[in-house]
Amino acid sequence: MSESRPPVPPFTRASAIQKIRAAEDGWNSCDPERVSRAYTVDSHWRNRAEFIEGREAIVAFLTRKWTRELEYRLIKELWAHDETRIAVRFAYEYRDDSGNWFRAHGNENWEFDEHGLMRKRYACINEQPIQEGERKFFWDRSGPRPAEHPGLSELGL
Repeated sequence: MSESRPPVPPFTRASAIQKIRAAEDGWNSCDPERVSRAYTVDSHWRNRAEFIEGREAIVAFLTRKWTRELEYRLIKELWAHDETRIAVRFAYEYRDDSGNWFRAHGNENWEFDEHGLMRKRYACINEQPIQEGERKFFWDRSGPRPAEHPGLSELGL
């Protein structure tokens, strides 16, 4: 039996938003194994200049990422969708081990299989240093963004 990650295609606006929030919640867990289960076993990624193939490589990539990016907080927002694809814009904040803060902005294009697993992910990301006082993403711990926390549009990002 194949794995399934509802909602599954074809996507409506509501189900695309639900899929995006599930992805955001997963990434905010900073748990590479958990996040990798949302992707096909042979998923293909382009993340900045890095090309990643398959779940094992996804886990390795995310493990490296969250070792360097501390206090990681991410917000994703729908840009567009069709029946099997979703485009999102996102921003995340983190600090490095020297206490320097950063905000990254980007866009992702996602393609899903019939079981709702992401088979392709193409990410374009730009990063900027910020002062700690410029941070906008505040919730207590790694985990889901609280429902009352503003999204990207409400934050002017």
